[in-house]
Amino acid sequence: MNVLSLSATFPYPPSRGGTQVRTFNLLKYLNHYHPITLVTQRQAGVTDEEIEALRSYVSKLVVFDRPPALKGGALTKAKRFASFFLGGRPPSVLSYYSREMQAWVDEAVNSGEYEVITCEHSVNETFVRPNWGDRLKTVVNVHSSIFGTCQQQLETETAEHPLRDRLNLPLLFRYENRYCQKFSHIVVTTPEDGAQMKQFNPDSCIMVIPNGVDVELFPMRSQDPGGHRLTFVGAMDNIANIDAVTFLVREIYPQVRSRYPETTLTLVGSNPVAEVQQLGQVPGVTVTGRVPSMTDYLHQATVCVVSMRIGYGIKNKTLEAMAAGTPVVGSDAALEGLEVDGETVPRRALRANHVAEYVESISHLFENETLRQDLSQQGRSYIEEEFTWQRAGQLYERAIAAQRGVCPET
Repeated sequence: MNVLSLSATFPYPPSRGGTQVRTFNLLKYLNHYHPITLVTQRQAGVTDEEIEALRSYVSKLVVFDRPPALKGGALTKAKRFASFFLGGRPPSVLSYYSREMQAWVDEAVNSGEYEVITCEHSVNETFVRPNWGDRLKTVVNVHSSIFGTCQQQLETETAEHPLRDRLNLPLLFRYENRYCQKFSHIVVTTPEDGAQMKQFNPDSCIMVIPNGVDVELFPMRSQDPGGHRLTFVGAMDNIANIDAVTFLVREIYPQVRSRYPETTLTLVGSNPVAEVQQLGQVPGVTVTGRVPSMTDYLHQATVCVVSMRIGYGIKNKTLEAMAAGTPVVGSDAALEGLEVDGETVPRRALRANHVAEYVESISHLFENETLRQDLSQQGRSYIEEEFTWQRAGQLYERAIAAQRGVCPET
C-alpha cells in the first residue's frame, strides 16, 4: 500500500524529543513493508546532513520550510484566541500550517496514488480534508490528547497560564471532537488516551500502540553501581519535565539528602531553561544539558526518579530507564500504560505520588541491593517483551494494512 505520512515536526535525529522518536521509529519500520512518502517541515537547527540522513529511511521525502512564528503582544494573542473561537483550531496547530504544504498534499491525494494517509501527531490533522475518508484510509497517530493535557494541568494547578487555559478548555474539547470525525483509525499510546478518544469518535477504530525503546541504544547495565546517586532524564525545556524536576529538587531531594547526606542528583537532558539551570545551584545537584549518551548516566545512577505530575501517554524516559536496568521510582503519570505492580504482576518499578512516598521508595532502594536487582531484571525483561520499536512497528503496520472498516486487535 502506498502511504502518505504527514509530520510537521521534522523527525530526525530521533533523539530530539518524544514526537521525533515515535515518528521516526514507526515510519522506519513501516517503510520495510509499504512505500512511505513523508511530508515534513524544516525548523531551525535542522541541517542539510540530517535531511539527507532521513531521506534514506523513507521511499520519498518532501520538505517544506516551517512557517515563521508570529510575534507576541496583547493584540496578537487576542487575535489568536478569536481565530480559535471562531475557526475551531488552536494556535499551536495553526502555527504549523503551510499553504504550500497543503497544496502539495491536496495534489498528492487527488492524484489517486496513495491508499493511506497518516498524521504523525494530531497537529497534522489540519492538512486532512474532511471528505478524504471516502477516497483513502485516514489514520491519526495521537501522541497525547491536547484537551486531556490541558485539563490535567488545570486540575493539578501546574498550568503556566491558568486563566487562558480555562478559556481554552471547552474549545479544545470541541476541537478534538471535530477532528476525530475525519479519521477511520485513531492510534494512541495508552488505554487512558484510547478511552478519551473513544468519547470523541465512538465509531472510529481505536488502536493502542505504545512507544518503544531501541534496546541496542539502551543496553542492560552490567553491574549495580550502588551508592546514593539519583537521576532524572528528559528534555529540559518541556513543561511537564520542568515541573517534575522542580518538584524533585525542591521537595523530594532535600528530604532524601537529610537521610543520606552524600546523595547526588543529576538532571540529564537538552535545552535546560533558566528555571532548570538555577536548580544546579542546589548542593549535590548537577544540570548537564545535552549529553552524548543518556545510557551512560542511567547506568551510573542508583535510582532513576520520574517525578512527573502532568502529562498523558507512555513516557519514553521511563521505558529507557527500565531498558537500561536502572531501578525506577515514578508517579502514576510516569507509569501510565505500564503494568509494574499488582497481585499478578512482577514488581518492575516502585510507585510514588507524594513526597513521603518518594522518600520511602528511594530509601528502600538505597538500602536493598536485592530489590534493586529485582527491579533491574524485571524492568529489562518487560521492555524486551512488550516495548520494543519492532513490536510497536508490527502493530502500526497492522493498522496500516487493514482494510477500511476493519479494526485489528492490539
